[in-house]
Amino acid sequence: MLILGLDPGLRHTGWGLIESEGTRIRHRGHGVLHVDAAQPLSDRLAALYAGLKEVVESLAPDEAAVEETFVNRNPVSTLKLGQARGVVLLVPALAGLPVAEYPPNLVKKTVVGTGHAAKEQILTMVKVLLPGCGVTVGDAADALAVAICHAQHRRHAALAGVAP
Repeated sequence: MLILGLDPGLRHTGWGLIESEGTRIRHRGHGVLHVDAAQPLSDRLAALYAGLKEVVESLAPDEAAVEETFVNRNPVSTLKLGQARGVVLLVPALAGLPVAEYPPNLVKKTVVGTGHAAKEQILTMVKVLLPGCGVTVGDAADALAVAICHAQHRRHAALAGVAP
């Protein structure tokens, strides 16, 4: 099972692909889509769509998992992030993939063991769980963490006889 994890952002959207087989997970790729912040919002969303569509088509994942948006202090920033997240949800859905969503605290708790882990802790644990992955960028590490979270919760749901 190939799982594409996605960490939405309007300027930087991380993606990470893992293979999940039983309790084993393997790194298959990762990266970050960068969108020019100087462009109008509509152009940025279009660029995000095109870049993510290319990622989904080239990697051919079986499922996708997306980190949910947390509300920050700036409502305008939260709204714009929500629009980017909508694109991130749309692309794999249009490709016919099941798309799961996970809150940031659950992703952190699943990967690090605490729901309030720092980005550095996530990066470190992703490197431990996916030896040799070579991830150095926080957005890509976060996306791999989302994929790992999905693999773990998907497996537990299957054992319980419940859809993830």
